[in-house]
Amino acid sequence: MEQKIFHGTLSPSDLARSLEAAFNRTNLFAKRVGSGKKMAVQISSRPLARSGGHTALMIAIEQVEDGVLVQLGKQERMGIAASLGKTVFSAILNPVSLLHRLDDIAQDIQNLQLDDDVWDVIAEAAHAAGASHEISAKLKRLTCSYCHTANPVGDANCIACGAPLGKAQPRTCKSCGYVVTGNERSCPNCQLRL
Repeated sequence: MEQKIFHGTLSPSDLARSLEAAFNRTNLFAKRVGSGKKMAVQISSRPLARSGGHTALMIAIEQVEDGVLVQLGKQERMGIAASLGKTVFSAILNPVSLLHRLDDIAQDIQNLQLDDDVWDVIAEAAHAAGASHEISAKLKRLTCSYCHTANPVGDANCIACGAPLGKAQPRTCKSCGYVVTGNERSCPNCQLRL
């Protein structure tokens, strides 16, 4: 399951509305489930679609501290594979039949790109709301391990007790927005080298 965090003033319903607007057209439809801080959007092929194989994808959206966590489930691809297999079999038997299946081929290719299209819609909606993978000013605080006072990032000593804060400054992964603290060399979420 692929997941990303967007920091800023963004709500799960903002992303759900954007997904519904983008995918409630052509052979796909989007349906929202849940409300408030946790919701999901299922994008799937319309029943009795005229072209392409069946596909479905679930997107879980959850409010987290100062942002939104988005998780993409595994896309159902068996219907797409069956449709492409039917096209290949038809082309082997009668190459001219390929002309009649061009709509199916185009829809199957579009369905195979559904994960990327979903991430594009989410990134665009987050950007429009001023959210990003960058750590927000609210989270740019380092807690003193001695007196538990929040200190601005970059300070060498605690503003309350004067204790050394060390090198453990919070930051985020540029790819997925996961908050990384400590001396990790790769992101614990997406394994990208930091």
